[in-house]
Amino acid sequence: MNFLRGVMGGPSAGMQPSGAETIQKLCHRVASSTLLDDRRDAVRALKALSKKYHLEVGVQAMEHLIHVLQTDRSDSEIIGYALDTLYNIISNDLEEEEQGKHWVENLPKQVDDLGSQFTEIFIKQQENVTLLLSLVEEFDFHVRWPGVKLLTSLLKQQGPQVQQIILVSPMGVSRLMDLLADSREVIRNDGVLLLQQLTKSNAAIQKIVAFENAFERLLDIITEEGNSDGGIVVEDCLLLIQNLLKNNNSNQNFFKEGSYIQRMKPWFEVGDDNCGWSAQKVTNLHVMLQLVRVLVSPTNPPGATSSCQKAMFQCGLLQQLCTILMATGVPADILTETINTVSEVIRGCQMNQDYFASVNAPSNPPRPAIVVLLMSMVNERQPFVLRCAVLYCFQCFLYKNQKGQGEIVSTLLPSTIDATGNSVSAGQLLCGGLFSTDSLSNWCAAVALAHALQENATLKEQLLRVQLATSIGNPPVSLLQQCTNILSQGSKVQTRVGLLMLLCTWLSNCSIAVTHFLHNPANIPFLTGQIAENLGEEEQLVQGLCALLLGISIYYNDNSLENYRKEKLKQLIEKRIGRENFIEKLGFISKHELYSRAAQKPQPSFSSPDHMMFDHEFTKLVKELEGVISKAIYKSSEEDKKEEEVKKTLEQHDNIVTHYKKVIREQDQELEELKQRISTLTSQNEQLQATVTQQVSQIQQHKDQYNLLKVQLGKDNQHHNSHSDTFQMNGIQTEEVSKLKEELEEWKSKHEVLQGQLGEKDSLTEKLKSSQLEVGTAEQSSQTSKSGGLELSNELHKELEMLRSQIQLQSAEISKLQMENQKLQVMNTAAEPVLGDSSATAANSLDLEQEIKELKSEVKALSEEKESLKQHLDSSRSTVAILQDEKSKLQQELAESKKEQDDLLVLLADQDQKLSALKIKLKDLGVPVEDEDDIESGDQGDEDEDGDEDEQD
Repeated sequence: MNFLRGVMGGPSAGMQPSGAETIQKLCHRVASSTLLDDRRDAVRALKALSKKYHLEVGVQAMEHLIHVLQTDRSDSEIIGYALDTLYNIISNDLEEEEQGKHWVENLPKQVDDLGSQFTEIFIKQQENVTLLLSLVEEFDFHVRWPGVKLLTSLLKQQGPQVQQIILVSPMGVSRLMDLLADSREVIRNDGVLLLQQLTKSNAAIQKIVAFENAFERLLDIITEEGNSDGGIVVEDCLLLIQNLLKNNNSNQNFFKEGSYIQRMKPWFEVGDDNCGWSAQKVTNLHVMLQLVRVLVSPTNPPGATSSCQKAMFQCGLLQQLCTILMATGVPADILTETINTVSEVIRGCQMNQDYFASVNAPSNPPRPAIVVLLMSMVNERQPFVLRCAVLYCFQCFLYKNQKGQGEIVSTLLPSTIDATGNSVSAGQLLCGGLFSTDSLSNWCAAVALAHALQENATLKEQLLRVQLATSIGNPPVSLLQQCTNILSQGSKVQTRVGLLMLLCTWLSNCSIAVTHFLHNPANIPFLTGQIAENLGEEEQLVQGLCALLLGISIYYNDNSLENYRKEKLKQLIEKRIGRENFIEKLGFISKHELYSRAAQKPQPSFSSPDHMMFDHEFTKLVKELEGVISKAIYKSSEEDKKEEEVKKTLEQHDNIVTHYKKVIREQDQELEELKQRISTLTSQNEQLQATVTQQVSQIQQHKDQYNLLKVQLGKDNQHHNSHSDTFQMNGIQTEEVSKLKEELEEWKSKHEVLQGQLGEKDSLTEKLKSSQLEVGTAEQSSQTSKSGGLELSNELHKELEMLRSQIQLQSAEISKLQMENQKLQVMNTAAEPVLGDSSATAANSLDLEQEIKELKSEVKALSEEKESLKQHLDSSRSTVAILQDEKSKLQQELAESKKEQDDLLVLLADQDQKLSALKIKLKDLGVPVEDEDDIESGDQGDEDEDGDEDEQD
């Protein structure tokens, strides 16, 4: 303990040990002490010395401190001291006393190097980072908080290496995400700072953090802290969200689909009270606006940007931003950033652009927001950054917005200018800025007007109608002429560059504008004179733009002016300038440094007004035309003629295509109209069918009601007319019975006909049987066909048996019907003496009606069976015809076989005669010859012997 007192500043005798010696002894105590208290005291002492002696503690104690983290995890106090000591070694935080006493110029750099080196030593063993991650999981405040700070410091020093270690460690990122849910604000806030460092420039970790529900947690923290009125924690959360979204399309899509854009709207509910714009609130709003811009940045994929723009309009975020834009008392930097944000939210989105055009400033009388912003742009008293933001907003409003372009240009045309002069239009402000004495206003107005003409040939032609009154008593001058007049007067470089960019945009792809430009005889000499002169570096940019304008006048020239045809202008360049010199001057544009800066992104961002020379869209035009103009200068007249012919044919083809497109469009409209008519007619038809069915059901109901009423009336009149009713019913029954008798007679006749047909079939089958038996004596070759005929005859016999059974059934049914008929007649005769009893007669009549219905159904069934029997008869007839054909074939074959047998018998008889004649001759010659009887007896004996052998076998 005496040693520790000496270290901590207590009195001791003799010389005081140096810092390195003290640290060495403390490290030995940490390594060798068996008591936990001694090790804890030693680590506490190292922590106290670590801020002053970075190098010594880091070199001597780091290994021992890591060993303490590994072995003494059960004691949270010593773990906390060890983590604090490592943090002091690795971090760049200098002690105030150190800064005050020993400050030198290169000290911060030395500390940075030390921290980086110690971090490299610590992360060389990846297990150290994994150990640190497990310690961060501990809930103990004295362990978790120092662990978070140490891990944050490691990421600051060696970010990519530590990120890779955390990425490959199991559940590394997920462990750190739990810090956001910690109830202790200190740990939660430092956890946000840790995640800021962890997600820098690492898309894989950004995706993991986003899908670990980071957006939900961070937005909840921002809401709890009071949105824009919150403290620095809100700023840290916003910066972390910005890290997750910037240049990460996957996270941006996840943010949009998670409906988190809707939760951004309350951030911009500033209120009418202008007091309370604290520095932190300004910072928070600035970062919030930047976060909105990240989602709709022009560098994002067009589809993602468009969907975010639509979501911002639908949830009311754009409306909220426009409210801030038109509010009073908003700080300048917030107003500037809001203008830039609104610009990118409406850029290229027609729905948002239309809404922005309808926004009015809260003035008396109300003015459109575009007019108010243009007034700020052409006002030289406004800050330069604000004027650039307004120009960017105007450019974004006109980007791919032909409707907005037409509205701006229409304010310049003579027919739409307000004669009363009560209100200032956008076109008047642009003209005023174009010809003011402020060069920056000239440039901004020229670029804004060029964007109103971008890729719109119709408006380029309409703008030629604009006339300007220069002074009292002088005739009006066209806008094109006034631009060339100011250009030739030799104003500032910035003004001339802006006017030349406007003229190049105006004349490109518009032959009529080129003709108007060439119609002024002073323009071409001025351009050739500017290009031919050898001027300084500042004027080289003007020379390049003059060369571009002259090249556009050649390339888009339709040769309508005889003195300024393409060939003559080329000859003029060859004589006055030289082709090589012309191409060299044209190349001055793309080689300029300010041109390269402007080509990078659409937003005009310039460090000073002097650097404001090029517009982003104009750089695209230069890239498109530079090579084309260079080729056009070297082309001959024949090539020009060929090119003109090709252009004419292409125009003709385009006209044909447009004509057919128009026809197709009209046909599509007609088809749509016909489809609509068909749909309306079908709907009307369905309605009519529904009404018809309703009416039919109603008619049926009325019929039923009528029948019921009829029955009721019949019952009422039953007592008065019972005799007549019964007589009528009996009359009806007698008619029915007579009909049934006739039907029975018909059935009997049909039955007899069927029996006759069956008899005929029986005779046919008997004949076939006898013929087949005769055919059985034929050769073996004909027996196969005979067996087939027998099978067919058997089948036919079976069918005939079935028909007989069916006829027997029918005869039984007919007899049954006859019995029922007799019953009916008996009942009829029995019903005559009982005519007075009306109720019994009615009951009998109902029974008779039911029986008559049953008889009708049975008759119907019999008629169906009759049809089936007819079908069977037809099929049996066809079968009989087939059998008769086969019989005739078999008879023919039998006759042929008989004939062949007769022929064979004749041949055998001839052979027998020849044999007998030969035998006689042989006998006469004395040769012994056996008789046929002897031969036959010998053969029979041989056969008997063979049979005995077979039996023995």
